[in-house]
Amino acid sequence: MTGLLCMAMNDLFLAGVPSARMLQRLQAAGGNEVASGKLAHPESSAALAVNTFGWFAERPSLFPPLPGCEHVGTAECVEVEYCARFPWSGGRHPWLDAAVFTNTHLIGVESKRYEPFRDTKSVSLSPSYDRPVWGENMNRYNAVRDALRSGELKFEHLDAAQLVKHAYGLVSEGRRLGKLPVLFYLFAEPTERAGQTISIGDLARHRAEIAAFIDAVSGDEVTVVSASYLEWLGTWTESAEAKDHAIALRRNFNP
Repeated sequence: MTGLLCMAMNDLFLAGVPSARMLQRLQAAGGNEVASGKLAHPESSAALAVNTFGWFAERPSLFPPLPGCEHVGTAECVEVEYCARFPWSGGRHPWLDAAVFTNTHLIGVESKRYEPFRDTKSVSLSPSYDRPVWGENMNRYNAVRDALRSGELKFEHLDAAQLVKHAYGLVSEGRRLGKLPVLFYLFAEPTERAGQTISIGDLARHRAEIAAFIDAVSGDEVTVVSASYLEWLGTWTESAEAKDHAIALRRNFNP
């Protein structure tokens, strides 16, 4: 990467976010966010996630508990762009936007910004996901997988197929690490996109679909928890540094 490009990329990171480390993580991940220029796009979801979680990569002790995950213990490590591998070699494996490690839990974070109100949702679940490797306590996810394929279950805003894949990766990774897996769905609620208003109805339907998905898989090995960015950022009150970073995130990304 040329010096000029490095300077341009560094401008995308807020104060305190270790830019070199973040660029390394992004370049190693599967989304091609840096080379494609997607990271610099005004609607970039990766930019929001990296600036949010990347700030804690070198200060995990300041990480505020994610809503609904207060019981899992304090963060020992926070990383962006984490690959939760399936229990086989080869092929494509899911990348989480972030991962939070406590003494007992692995929390994989899927972060959304404009995607729920922009992209047409498709279901791509190959026969590989039918392999009997997920364990007996993932049957609800398997049922959702099958219902998405058949069209019995449809979502307008939620990429449920992606969440099923992430859950499969997390249950495999959790067993390898000896940690309990949690899938955390963190979402922004923008009010407009490209000059067009995002309706209150769309925002409400997105939340309803999240709740429906959580209800459908409740009780399985991978617990799903969700919150909006604003709901979480509002809890960053224990540390003055973290509180200042939350203000910077709201000012720069309007989540």
